Amino acid sequence: MKDALAIHRWLLAHQVHHEIVRLPRPMTCADELPETLSAAPERCLMVTVFEVATRVGNEAVVAVASSVATPPRPGAVGGLLGMRQARPAPAHVVNAATDYAYGLICPLLLPESLPMLIDDRLRADTEPVFTATGERHTALAIRALDLLTLLPGKMVDLCSTRPRGSREAVARRH
Repeated sequence: MKDALAIHRWLLAHQVHHEIVRLPRPMTCADELPETLSAAPERCLMVTVFEVATRVGNEAVVAVASSVATPPRPGAVGGLLGMRQARPAPAHVVNAATDYAYGLICPLLLPESLPMLIDDRLRADTEPVFTATGERHTALAIRALDLLTLLPGKMVDLCSTRPRGSREAVARRH
């Protein structure tokens, strides 16, 4: 499993200014970052992993980076990808797909084979954001612009929940 030291070494190798923050109490998931750090939920990031099913029955896994304040909805992710179904992945799938502890996924150092979507509501500014490190006792503080520059995913609009096309039922006239 990846941890704060692996993230720290990778960021040092890429000469990115950051801080590994020791938390005052352990957390079980990234949702607890705002309360644990006394930070705004918009400045705390989380990674949610979804299992998505295509219309022909194939399944895949996709990661979504978003703020804790606006977690992604499965319907929005499925609609965006044009998938038949999207649901949060169970812990064993998340652990295997990300190499991080379930609930404590850092958006950095994810496998290249794992597609990542990035919520476009995340602001690319010079203020720090906080994210989990895979460990219960630490968090990563990094400038939002630096983090978003390093992420390999695609920026997407997760606000819209309607899939492409109309869902209205129209009665045919005879």
